[in-house]
Amino acid sequence: MNRTIKILNDEYQLDLNKPIVRFKNNPILTCHDVNKVWDKPYLKTITVHNSAVAEYNKKTVMLFRSHLRNGISVIGKATSENGIDNWNVSKKPFMKPCSKSDLHSSRFPIEYFIENEGGGVEDPRITKIDGTYYITYSAYHPSVSNRVRVSLAVTKDFETVKRYGAVVDIDMRNVVLFSEKIEGKYVALFRPNDVTQEVTGGIFSEIRIGYCDKIEKNEWKLAAKPTMKQLGGPSPFSDKIGPGAPPIKTKHGWISIFHGVRKTMDGNPYVLGVTLHDLNNPTAVKVANIPILFPSKADCRVAEDDYVHVPNVVFTCGALRKNDGRIFIYYGGNDTVMNLAVTHEDILAELCNKYPQNPLTGEPYYSI
Repeated sequence: MNRTIKILNDEYQLDLNKPIVRFKNNPILTCHDVNKVWDKPYLKTITVHNSAVAEYNKKTVMLFRSHLRNGISVIGKATSENGIDNWNVSKKPFMKPCSKSDLHSSRFPIEYFIENEGGGVEDPRITKIDGTYYITYSAYHPSVSNRVRVSLAVTKDFETVKRYGAVVDIDMRNVVLFSEKIEGKYVALFRPNDVTQEVTGGIFSEIRIGYCDKIEKNEWKLAAKPTMKQLGGPSPFSDKIGPGAPPIKTKHGWISIFHGVRKTMDGNPYVLGVTLHDLNNPTAVKVANIPILFPSKADCRVAEDDYVHVPNVVFTCGALRKNDGRIFIYYGGNDTVMNLAVTHEDILAELCNKYPQNPLTGEPYYSI
């Protein structure tokens, strides 16, 4: 199988050996672009990465994560006419750690929200459902080490945002919403954290599905068993997985791009993988055993004296499907800069169909 795709004026050939192509002018957004706009010393940022994306008012909206120099993360906003270049950065962060002036649900006092995310907000995902944009993001406690709750915010215009608090009240790093109800329920994918401070293994290596009747209530019921799991065998996904971009509805099924990690003697490289969920039964899943993107030096093109946050990482929080089946994947390189890669839904689905793995062990279903 092969597909020809176009990015601006350039054509590229994709096939199962090359399922994805990097935009030749990566990175598409860096800390230097943001610092031209955020010129106050307390807002100077050293990274731009792990961005959510959505289409709004005929533009692409990007909500990006940035580390300030004091270590706290904030979420900024940029827009582009074509979702590729000429990004216009908003004059101030879209979301910072909650303050008393921020809109919030009356379910909890403002002090709850301030404590929930006083240590920073990061890794947003956006899902549009019936004209409303639901944003899930990681919220860090200001004083409890490594306590993180994926939380919910809602907007209709990307100007005003309202907070609803923790999606579930347990340590969690990745929650992505499906863009429509399935069998009368809202659906999401979850990656809980382990109760220990280990960075890989345990329940870091599984993804669970959850259902609820109303998203704003944060009353999710998670399945007792994982939908996807790795048992630690040889694999780029062996030690840690998690949902990345919100699932994309296609003729093949729901395409979900996830991240995977394998421990090595020299760190924990992150790769991108792909799964295919049945349109009507998202627990039925095919997982491609072959990653679609490995980190390389092309993913973090920076000046010699620029800060690089985490080497050997590609990580996505957002992807957009185009009418011709192309999928734009927005991904962070080395947790430092924002990049763009493009693939095609037919290629990703064929990888899942031809080269699947056991979704609960990670073992290949095909012979080598």
